[in-house]
Amino acid sequence: MGDNRISELKHAHVKLSTGGEVMVLDTGAVIDAEAEAMLQALHSRSTGGLRSHLKILAEKGAENFMQNFYVGYGHKSIGDCGTTTVFVEGISMLAAKAMQDTQLYSGQEASTRFIPFSEQPFLNFTGRNLGDKILESQRDFYISAQEPTKKHLTDIYPQKEGEKDSVYQKAINARAFDITRSLLPAGAATNIAWHVNLRQAADRILFLRHHPLAEVREITRGLEEALTQKYPSSFSHKRYAETEAYQDLIAKNYYYHDHDSPLLPFVNFDNLDILELGKYSELFKKRPEKTELPKFLSQLGTIDAKFSLDFGSFRDIQRHRAIVQRMPLLTSDLGFNQWYVDNLPESIREKLPEHLGKILDETLKLGISPEEEQYFLPMGYNTANRFTGDLPAVVYMVELRDSRLVHPTLQRVAHYIGEKITQNLGIPLHVDSEPSRFDIKRGEHDIIIK
Repeated sequence: MGDNRISELKHAHVKLSTGGEVMVLDTGAVIDAEAEAMLQALHSRSTGGLRSHLKILAEKGAENFMQNFYVGYGHKSIGDCGTTTVFVEGISMLAAKAMQDTQLYSGQEASTRFIPFSEQPFLNFTGRNLGDKILESQRDFYISAQEPTKKHLTDIYPQKEGEKDSVYQKAINARAFDITRSLLPAGAATNIAWHVNLRQAADRILFLRHHPLAEVREITRGLEEALTQKYPSSFSHKRYAETEAYQDLIAKNYYYHDHDSPLLPFVNFDNLDILELGKYSELFKKRPEKTELPKFLSQLGTIDAKFSLDFGSFRDIQRHRAIVQRMPLLTSDLGFNQWYVDNLPESIREKLPEHLGKILDETLKLGISPEEEQYFLPMGYNTANRFTGDLPAVVYMVELRDSRLVHPTLQRVAHYIGEKITQNLGIPLHVDSEPSRFDIKRGEHDIIIK
């Protein structure tokens, strides 16, 4: 039987003018995020114990406490003690990446393998019919590629004896979606969940309200309004004109990374202390599989990498919060990733150049900025990427992504960087021995409601 109390919960929600929605989850707890933060703050100043703090909370409530100490006196660490979960729905892939563009992000985004793009909105903020026409032509081409691609894959990877029909078919579908996601525009709608503490939410909103994309600024308006509804004492910080102007400067002139990208990944080890590295050879040689390097090895310095990668797979590598990454500007300058071209069935591959050329020609007619053009560009186009990370963080990324269960365009980049680490630093890595082999285990990577 269901729980009727769930339908009675009062979630804070704000409709976006762009068609999406921001919702702050009400878990039904009597002690909400602000009250939880207050209790922890009192705990740091008094040895009276939790029961005495609960008594104060019951008598005075959390609102005035948070207003005075978190907002008024600027004790920002208090905001770290209360967390909330925000669901943002009906936003573009671009906006999702913008919200996630912080090392402190924690949450989930809808996977392109599980979204029915035959009916999912594609966002057009130009207000022009031509914009809708460009996007709908991409939907039609994407849908037309599905069955031929699945048939092509079953011909290349026939089902082996002993493989379950359901798992095999899911694996074929997953690979088909991995290939055809390249045809989807970055303006396709998605959903994200953001689990964040009150301090980090306020800090992130500070920049997001200046973001180059109008959609992101509208989402941020919704975020502020919904979070203020739910936690009025934690989102009433004073704004300072100089700070706002500085965020505006970052957003307008420095946010997007669109520099030239090398044909092969370029990996720079100059910022690592190689002599100091030699002292820890035992830690590298004796490290078991699926075991991370100790974090103190971060003091040895950082690795810098530059590479081209399609926007679809950038969405995957951006999940690695331990490395610092630049947000790439999606353009057609670096071409359409060849892996997608090579893996499409011939009937679709032959039509692709004309299809892509028409998208670029029609988008040019819209007369919009490069930032706005991103909404109409397919995610298979390459972007210029750069990250900087300490040794444990980069090794973790390489070992996780150099696998047959990872999207091949990202797997190739991870494999190349891993080879350079082993060649230049002598560090053995635990990676997939056959990373390019088709494996039906991909069909087991699912979340099923029973």
